[in-house]
Amino acid sequence: MVLTQRSHVRRPTLEDVARRSGVSKSTVSRVINGEARVRAEVVDRVRRVVSELGYVPNQAARQLVTHRTGAVAVVAAQPENRLFLDPFFDLLLRGIRRELALHGAQAVLLFVEEPDDYARVADYLGGGHVDGAILFSLRPGDRLAEMTDRLALPAVFGGRPLLRDGDTVHRHAYVDGDNRGGARQAVQHLVALGRRRIATVAGPYDQEHSAADRLAGYQDVLLDAPAELVERADYTRQGGADAMAALLDRRPDLDAVFVASDLMASGALQILRERGRRVPEDVAVVGFDDLASIAESTDPPLTTVHQDVPEMGRLLARLLVRDEAPQPPSVVVPTRLVHRASA
Repeated sequence: MVLTQRSHVRRPTLEDVARRSGVSKSTVSRVINGEARVRAEVVDRVRRVVSELGYVPNQAARQLVTHRTGAVAVVAAQPENRLFLDPFFDLLLRGIRRELALHGAQAVLLFVEEPDDYARVADYLGGGHVDGAILFSLRPGDRLAEMTDRLALPAVFGGRPLLRDGDTVHRHAYVDGDNRGGARQAVQHLVALGRRRIATVAGPYDQEHSAADRLAGYQDVLLDAPAELVERADYTRQGGADAMAALLDRRPDLDAVFVASDLMASGALQILRERGRRVPEDVAVVGFDDLASIAESTDPPLTTVHQDVPEMGRLLARLLVRDEAPQPPSVVVPTRLVHRASA
């Protein structure tokens, strides 16, 4: 491999910015590092000169002074191929990256798929490469949470983590949607439509609280729903298809289904179509997430519970990078039902 040669054009320096701004190098440094004790008009002048000259701070030198790397690890306890097939995670990562960029930081994406990955990720997190971590898709007792505690690395969770007795990660902040409230809205809508045999495709037992909360919301409305109307799946399209097929085999008379994710709902709609069930005439369907790439393209378009996924990503990054409050609060993002043609 042949690398392109470096340009010999001289790069602007801190001294150049200070000279043109008419201030000291230390003042320029404070402006660039976002310190508060600089007058607003000086900040504006220095930033204008930085833009005019195209000055880029020396990151290695900045790290020595600030003890910050400008990088945040985004750690997913999910297979890489599954993650990139789910539009939810794409939107979440987009929100994280955009918020980090506003703070001059970047995301480093790490995957934990096999047991051996924990040692590799621990070495990386403990090696001073990142200033903090955003963790999601953790299972009960996942070692990632303990790892960040042991390394004294700031961390926030995407989704309220499932805890075993004795787990300490509850003291970390998390960002989650109102999963239980959103599920209640979905099932109440199906009841209001006059549906009486309402099934659900729930998420897996072992992944955050989202699956448990969405199932709890279903059960809040349908207190006496029989177990045969509940089927678990793995938040994939194929998982939704397999679950829908199992429900129809057990209860061919069901007339509605609440599916705990849009991706699973797209698989459920496929099976209903193959089995000759009209949606919504024979079976009404409601999903969860309101992912436009799925909900607006299904046949028929999917009624679903909306949560602002990019905003959830921005909030995750914002909780991590803010300087105050050693124990930041967690955030629950509201949800609302979006009506389309499937229910």
